[in-house]
Amino acid sequence: MDMKGQVAVVTGGASGLGEATARAFAARGAKVAIADRDIARAIGVANDIGGRAWQVDVSDAASAEGFFAELEKALGAPRILVNCAGIAIAKRMVGRDGPMALEEFTRVINVNLNGSFNMLRLAASAMQKLEPLADSQRGVMISTASVAAYEGQIGQSAYAASKGGIVALTIPLARELAQFGVRVLAIAPGLFKTPLLGSLPQEAQDSLASAIPNPRRLGHAEEYASLACHMVENNYLNGEVVRLDGALRMAPR
Repeated sequence: MDMKGQVAVVTGGASGLGEATARAFAARGAKVAIADRDIARAIGVANDIGGRAWQVDVSDAASAEGFFAELEKALGAPRILVNCAGIAIAKRMVGRDGPMALEEFTRVINVNLNGSFNMLRLAASAMQKLEPLADSQRGVMISTASVAAYEGQIGQSAYAASKGGIVALTIPLARELAQFGVRVLAIAPGLFKTPLLGSLPQEAQDSLASAIPNPRRLGHAEEYASLACHMVENNYLNGEVVRLDGALRMAPR
């Protein structure tokens, strides 16, 4: 799909992988809508790339529904969705103070998995009504999984479960939406230099990077964005989760 002139929604687009993706899409001529809880940063990025910003809680049905209603009036229905919004906690299921609070596990699932599904369901509903383009394509949706979906480390039970759910969603949704010409994909990043990892001391970053076979460094957000662009533009990519990790396989801890 040629994204020039098409409406593209990027959740978590105010920073990190989402910001890089929003910038890459805008550079290719897409009309970018950034959906993020941090509205101040979202507006800053949107102004910089000629896009629009909305404050959205992806895990809240009403917030997401209101966003899509406003989006359609402002820019039109989206043909592209990239889910980058997410959170993580590092906590053992049973620690020194006893079992993890269920609310902590639920919060990660609500944002990462339920939030992704929330945006997917609403974007797909809007895409179904659009006129088909080349190859009878109406839209493409990309979610962000993680290598933790396959090799979750100790203390990552909530995060790994949420990302494993995104992996598991990909093929059934691709099959369901095939009749409408809507493709469904996911990217499973490894260790990337996002604001979280970038805030660590250089020694800690180097230690993490030493576990990556090739290239022996943290991933760059622009590399995620490049893959997202290719997924949009390559109509034959569908129902697939692509690891983007430099051949990293996570150790238990």
